[in-house]
Order: sequence, then structure tokens, then C-alpha cells
Amino acid sequence: YAKSEGHGAMEALLRQHGLRHLPVLDEAGHCVGMLHRAEALAAASGGLLAHLEALSGDVAAIKAAQAGIARALLAEGLSAESVVRLVNGINLDLHRRILAETLADHGTAPVAFTLLVMGSLGRGESLLTPDQDNGLMLADYPDEDHATVDGWFRPFTEDFNQRLADAGFPLCPGGIMARNPLWRKTARQWRDQMAYWSNRRAGAALLFGDIVFDFRPAQGDTATAAALRQYLAALLAARPAWLAAMAAQNGSLPVGLTLFGGFADDEPGPGNRTDLKLHGLMPLVAAARLLALRDGITATGTAARLAALAARGSIGMREAQALQAAFGLLLDVLLRQQLADLAAGRRPGSLVETASLPKARRQELREALRAVRSFSRMSFAGFTGEVW
Repeated sequence: YAKSEGHGAMEALLRQHGLRHLPVLDEAGHCVGMLHRAEALAAASGGLLAHLEALSGDVAAIKAAQAGIARALLAEGLSAESVVRLVNGINLDLHRRILAETLADHGTAPVAFTLLVMGSLGRGESLLTPDQDNGLMLADYPDEDHATVDGWFRPFTEDFNQRLADAGFPLCPGGIMARNPLWRKTARQWRDQMAYWSNRRAGAALLFGDIVFDFRPAQGDTATAAALRQYLAALLAARPAWLAAMAAQNGSLPVGLTLFGGFADDEPGPGNRTDLKLHGLMPLVAAARLLALRDGITATGTAARLAALAARGSIGMREAQALQAAFGLLLDVLLRQQLADLAAGRRPGSLVETASLPKARRQELREALRAVRSFSRMSFAGFTGEVW
């Protein structure tokens, strides 16, 4: 099998049957070794990653090559979830490289800091063109040092965010970036900010809470970030109304199906493509996030949250498996559409040409969206008490 099939196909076989290991047989049928799924993924992507390393001096070139990597790995038979994990890993590595380059030009920071990434990058689910969702958590320092400390970080973060933009990560339209003082705070100020959002529970406070819940440290002191996560968990346990308010806001997220089971038209103008990020992934992401936060689950990835919820008995195992399959399908459809858009000279986004999908694929997508709709409505209603 190892001789006749590609490494990607082997990884796909392992994943399809829920296996971690696969016996490798010689021509006589004797077992000569065992293949681990992680090794299959590494072997399938190793040559492509070596190509990325050859471009290590040019972060913009690495970002541009990312689509080719994703296309090749999908053609190798890797699942979209595996490819997205790799894409996300490249995005994280680019953030670290750009941070190091910016630091090299600005010198030593006056206090230690941790780079936080949020949104899809924090969940490990970013696709080819994520905008920036990042912040800095600074070590606590005396108030009288603020002018000096902030005077150093202002130009540093402006430069950092602009370099990310130049490398292919668009500036966040909502300003959720380290150059914005709202997202550049000391550890104590981050705790105070979260406490304020938990009390405010309206408008921007809910939006910002939704984004920050998925944070993870990309560079710096992981212990400080873990302490912030523990503080957030305690805050949510003490103030469950915060999650209820967020559920009420997320309840307005519809899935991309019409009343009669067709796909919604979310494209301005003459087109009729469906936004499967906003009206597919996001209701699922939001519902899984709320349930996980309620149950004290620390994982930030959607698939990991669903698995943890099933292990706790908060949702059924079959439902979790169906939702994980729906999640994988949505990632696959979105990623392939982004690659098709790039090949056609269009900027990739979240709009999907559902009409061009094979009939069986469209039916699978409808079933996935129905599963997401049922799960999200039930989850949000569990917090708000509304009839769904």
C-alpha cells in the first residue's frame, strides 16, 4: 500500500476510519511496520513545507505560496480540516516572524509582552485571507512609567500591524489590532476590561467578548495567557448573564438556507452566492463556543469543543459527530471556493457558488446547514429561554 498510494491518500484512509495507526505490508503480506497518522500528514506536506522554508526570507512570498500548498494537499487527498490546520499554522508562523522582524528594527521592549491572536486564528481555523484579530498583553508596570512604555509600543504596534497587512493579512475593519490601545493592555488591565464587558453586556461589549473568547498566545509568556483564561472562566461562572446576552445576540445568525430549502443569496448585485462563513460556520462556531464556555472547557477549536462537549454528555455523541462532519464540509467548500476565486483572479472571501457544486454535494451541504441550524437554535435558546 505504501508503494502504490500517496501519503495523502493514506492520511485520508486513517481519518476516514478513525484510526491513528495503519499497518504497512510488504509484497508478501507481512507487516513490516506501523504508520502513524501524524507521520502520514507530515510526509504528505513535507516537500511543500520545505519549499516554504526556502522562501523564509520573504514573508509575503510565503503567504502567496500558501494557496498552492493548500491546493496540492487537497489534491493529495488530505481532508480540508488537516489542510486548514496547516494553513493556520503557516499564518501563526508568519505572525511570529513578522513580530521578530519588527522587534529587530525597534529594539528591546521596555516591558515583556505576549502576542494574543483571536478569532479564527485563535481557534486554529483561519483560511487563506483572514483579516487581523490580535492584541498585546503587557507585563504590569507602575503607572508613572506609562508615558515611556506606551511611547515605545505605539510606533512598534503600528509598524507590526502594517507589516502584517503588507504580508497579506488585511487590517481589521473593526480595529481589533495591537495598535489600538483597547487591544494593548497590561495583564491587570485585560482582567479589568473583561470584568467591564461582563457587566456592560450590550453592543460593542458583546461583540468584543465574542472575539476575545477565542484568544490564544502566539508568542511570549504562555503562563500569563493561561492565567487570563482562568480569570475569564471564573468571571463567566460568576456572571452567567454575560453568556445569555451573547446567546441572544448570536441568535440573529441565520444559516444560508431559504424557507423552501434553497441556498440564500448573500451576494450584492447580480450574483447569487451564499456566505457560508457568516451563515454556516459562524452559527456553529458561536453555539459550540457558548456551550464550551458554560461548561468550563478551555479548548478554543470548534471540533475540539464539540468533542469535549460530547465527552461531558452536554451533547450526544451522534450529534457531535454530525456537527463535526458539517464543520469539515463547510471548511472544505469554503477552502475550495477560495482557491477557485484565486485561480480566477478574484479576491477570495466567504461567498460560495453553490450552484456550481455537484448535486450530491449540494444535498450534503443542505443537510449540514440544517444540522447547524438545529444545534445553534437549541443552544442559544438554552441560554435565553426563547422558544426555538
